[in-house]
Amino acid sequence: MQKSIEVCLTPALLDLYAIEDSIVVVIDVLRATSSIVYGIDNGAAAIIPVANVEDCLDYSDKGYLLAAERDGQVVEEYDFGNSPFSYTQEKVGGRTVVLTTTNGTKALHMARKRAHQVVMGSFLNLHALCNWLKTQDKSVLLLCAGWKDKFNLEDTLFAGAVVAELRKDFTHFDDSSVAAEDLYALAKNDLRTYLHKSSHSHRLAELNIEEDVKFCLQLNLCQAIPVLEGDALVSLKVTQSL
Repeated sequence: MQKSIEVCLTPALLDLYAIEDSIVVVIDVLRATSSIVYGIDNGAAAIIPVANVEDCLDYSDKGYLLAAERDGQVVEEYDFGNSPFSYTQEKVGGRTVVLTTTNGTKALHMARKRAHQVVMGSFLNLHALCNWLKTQDKSVLLLCAGWKDKFNLEDTLFAGAVVAELRKDFTHFDDSSVAAEDLYALAKNDLRTYLHKSSHSHRLAELNIEEDVKFCLQLNLCQAIPVLEGDALVSLKVTQSL
């Protein structure tokens, strides 16, 4: 079987891709998918992604932690947002988190409608994710969450990192994969410095959360691969066969 890798640079383009038989990797490295990976790696029982802030309220009074972020900030009266520092073992271990974010959870909900399987990717689990993807007899679509349906640098850089890791194991790459890999080659020796150019980096800097950005750019801190099962993201059992 010929396996392909494609990069969808924004959810606004997702309808152009045939993903019914593909694994879709949702990418929102600053910060949703990084926090999800970190939370699952730290023993969260599950993370339930919901599309809207109001949807979180459907899960209130059920013992869940409620997390809501919009425009980079925690929504008032919720337990926390999407900072990775809120997803430590002490806070989320054994718990279920209900999460909504500006971009990441939206992209996830779009992907789940048609994809064969949906998993989460971040720099934190880059090697674990790529090593698993190599073993799957499925094509891969790397779905960049972007910023409000627009292209962004940080998600594209991560997509490029995945393409660079998987190049020998896949047979077809689209032009956006080539572009993403070329961008990653430019940035990989100092991701943070390169991302000072990005609009979202400046947006987060204004919120005084530089430490979040630095954390999310760490390589291979986690082994967990969050996978969507039903309505919840849980830890993928790497021995699972498809």
